[in-house]
Amino acid sequence: MDKLRGTIQNDILKEYMARGTYIFPPEHSMRLITDIFSFCSRNVPKWNTISISGYHIREAGSTASQEVAFTIADGIAYVEAALKAGLDVDEFAPRLSFFFNAHNDLLEEVAKFRAARRLWASVMKERFGARNKKSLQLRFHTQTGGSTLTAQQPDNNIVRVAVQTLAAVLGGTQSLHTNSRDEALALPTEHAVRIALRTQQIVAHESGVAGTVDPLAGSYAVESLTDSIEQQALEHIAKIDSLGGMVQAIEEGYPQRQIQESAYSCQREIESRERMVVGVNSFAIEEAPPEDLLRVDPSVEKAQKEKLDKVRNSRDNGAVADRLRALGKAAEGNDNLLPCILKAVSCYATLGEVCGVLREKFGEYVPRTVL
Repeated sequence: MDKLRGTIQNDILKEYMARGTYIFPPEHSMRLITDIFSFCSRNVPKWNTISISGYHIREAGSTASQEVAFTIADGIAYVEAALKAGLDVDEFAPRLSFFFNAHNDLLEEVAKFRAARRLWASVMKERFGARNKKSLQLRFHTQTGGSTLTAQQPDNNIVRVAVQTLAAVLGGTQSLHTNSRDEALALPTEHAVRIALRTQQIVAHESGVAGTVDPLAGSYAVESLTDSIEQQALEHIAKIDSLGGMVQAIEEGYPQRQIQESAYSCQREIESRERMVVGVNSFAIEEAPPEDLLRVDPSVEKAQKEKLDKVRNSRDNGAVADRLRALGKAAEGNDNLLPCILKAVSCYATLGEVCGVLREKFGEYVPRTVL
């Protein structure tokens, strides 16, 4: 078994189960989201306000249909919160974006993206009554699957990333991040990053697959898989609705348990060799320790701390304190927080200082359910 890959995946799962999707308590997290929607729809109407992420869900061990279901359910919760705050769905929905994973099962991944688009359009039109066609569009970024990378025979990861890249493009992604061959071992080297970049460029400019909209439409296998993933996702969403929505479902541990069970099942299949991982539980070879891995010079950390200290010493700390106090006062009331946050950072308040004020006023999320 790939010990390192398993450790990475388990750590992500533990974090997801421990914190759900929140830093602050749910009502305050949702307030920040709706404040962003409201502020940006008026002031930066072409800005993609949030990225609704399913990437961490898949990395923690979910199935393709669970990734779709829980990501869409998160989106539903955000839209519901915005409507409750008095926003019009067609004012903010056209600028929502999504973030998905791409794994190795090519046809399943293509079908997953197709099912997600179809499902989101249906949710926005039928559940929320959106009229603007752009509100129905699921625009998404894809990153290839970090948890699929292996420490053994890392050159095999180049092929995995190429397959995942192809799946994302065939599935209609708007943007793409390709992981590097050595990311199961360390931060990527420049050489590895260049290979990952060239993988994208070859698929984009040489394969021809980027020139056709939904190129696998009509394929029996893809259409059948799309229907199946959509139906499975709908069943999860129905369960979440029955629990009172995604916020309550997370509180009760429903998505966490589903992910945990899927991750455990996958691990069992790998260890029993029912699921093949080339170079790990099949076609393994004796290997020398990896060479030429990136090592970050400790001086980088030191230099960054020095830069931060220089900013703190040269800024107007009185103005910073005043604006952080104003942010705290706004957090106690109902005013939109974005103007206060922007004023604070404009005089070089740090992200940590801003979050510190909000933690003081909102508290930190403590999960009610321990798995």
